[in-house]
Amino acid sequence: MSGEEEENAAELKIGDEFLKAKCLMNCEVALILDHKYEQLQQMSEDPMNQISQVFEKSLQYVKRFSRYKNPDAVRQVREILSRHQLAEFELCVLGNLCPETVEEAIAMVPSIKTKGRTHDDEAIEKMLNDLSLIKKFE
Repeated sequence: MSGEEEENAAELKIGDEFLKAKCLMNCEVALILDHKYEQLQQMSEDPMNQISQVFEKSLQYVKRFSRYKNPDAVRQVREILSRHQLAEFELCVLGNLCPETVEEAIAMVPSIKTKGRTHDDEAIEKMLNDLSLIKKFE
């Protein structure tokens, strides 16, 4: 972004490096850290020597704030949100916070309603309903 242009996530003005970056939802990070935790436990006779406090706290945090626990559900959430041509950070905010209404979704991610985007209230409602179904059947 140029120095003169002000960043504003509500309008998707976040800089090219962030628009192109791959973001992960808390549930995806939890799966990755869980896998690494298991690897560390298998590699060491005393797992506490290998696992740092920062790693453990990070794992606890993402587990606590993960809305989806099942790996298949996590994959389905990303697939559903990806169909709606969301920016990576929009996808992750919606996947992490799981808004229940269109109004909540727009309040959390105002950029989904900006000019030139195809997200009308009906499309957002369908997306939220699909996410809610995944949560119910997880």
